Amino acid sequence: MTTYYDPFREIGRLFNSTLRAPSSVAMPMDLYRTKDSFIARIDLPGVDPETIDIDVEDRTMTVRAERSNGVEEDVEWLTRERSTGTFARQLTLGHSVAVDRIEADYSDGVLTLTIPVADEAKPRKVQVTRSGTSHQITHDESAE
Repeated sequence: MTTYYDPFREIGRLFNSTLRAPSSVAMPMDLYRTKDSFIARIDLPGVDPETIDIDVEDRTMTVRAERSNGVEEDVEWLTRERSTGTFARQLTLGHSVAVDRIEADYSDGVLTLTIPVADEAKPRKVQVTRSGTSHQITHDESAE
């Protein structure tokens, strides 16, 4: 294999190494709430589902995933723009979620996390009851 000196490649390598994309760019996420759950959808194209690791510790959820380039070691790269390696993203979970019931599904390059709202945090109606005693007002004619 012949290697050619390319000064622009060296500048590009330096530029890319100093301005690496943060995990929020490498793992873009949409987050929304339904009536009973928070839903996080994280883009992880090209990730082997076996490399996805999700941990919850002290109300912090950490999502890790690894993307390999799937290319032999002995190649001459002409352009390399796709991020590879291990990526991680953390989400802080409030006390209003049920961390013991979190579900994860990976389909078509998207990791979907369903984080249920805890029962005690759900809005509820309070029934107002009336006391069972009745009061009768009588008029005493002799007092007049």
